[in-house]
Amino acid sequence: MTVSGSMSSGYCSLEEDIEDYFFTARENLSRKIVKVPDEPKEEKRPSIQELRQKIETFNMMVQNGLIMKMAEDGTYTGFIKVHLKLKRPVTVSDTLDSPSIITIKPMSSRSPAEKITSFYLPLDAVKQLHISSLTTASEVIRGLLQTFQVMDDPLKFALFKQMQRDGQALFQKLALTEHPLYLRLIAGPDTEKLSFILKENETGDVQWEAFTVPELHNFLMILDKEEKEKVQQVHKKYDAFRQHLQEALTNSTVKPL
Repeated sequence: MTVSGSMSSGYCSLEEDIEDYFFTARENLSRKIVKVPDEPKEEKRPSIQELRQKIETFNMMVQNGLIMKMAEDGTYTGFIKVHLKLKRPVTVSDTLDSPSIITIKPMSSRSPAEKITSFYLPLDAVKQLHISSLTTASEVIRGLLQTFQVMDDPLKFALFKQMQRDGQALFQKLALTEHPLYLRLIAGPDTEKLSFILKENETGDVQWEAFTVPELHNFLMILDKEEKEKVQQVHKKYDAFRQHLQEALTNSTVKPL
């Protein structure tokens, strides 16, 4: 599986909504998510001939040249785009590198001398992956983490599919064994009908014991910085209000009765 795209590095601030500030302690990490019930088990997969016809129809609808190609054994390759919408900081290597094309390899163990750090990935980051029909959601997650050299446990993350229904965005978590490219083929190339999103694996309350001590210390440092920035914003806001009120009082005249 290969990945293409680019990522802006650096520290990304939290959303302006002060209610979403302490996202690390919230059970629901996004108030906009609408979960849909689990769908029934997939029906019998189409035959090779049916798949070939679906791929031909898919390629006729593609406008960006990112077509699917089928092999003689019935497998096929194609492209999917994954939007990264992570709200918690991730642990990465100091040697973070994001080449335009990367081949996914088995994740190796971390060197004892390798330095790590934690920061927020951009909320609007998008990665384009070239995968096969045999690639599972679990492999997509691991491939994305390898791209950004994220050292967190892959089980902390989940791949979601986003669908549009009656003008509302619906999200559903994919099973680790599901095949995203097949879902892309069935839905067609229109990303408005189906798109893929990488998010935190929402299993309820945050499992703090799953993080290492250095990770927890890094989170505290980041939260301290965010708290100071938020306090400064509040002070600046009310200082401006106070100044406007004082100017209004100074400019106003009291009319005699």
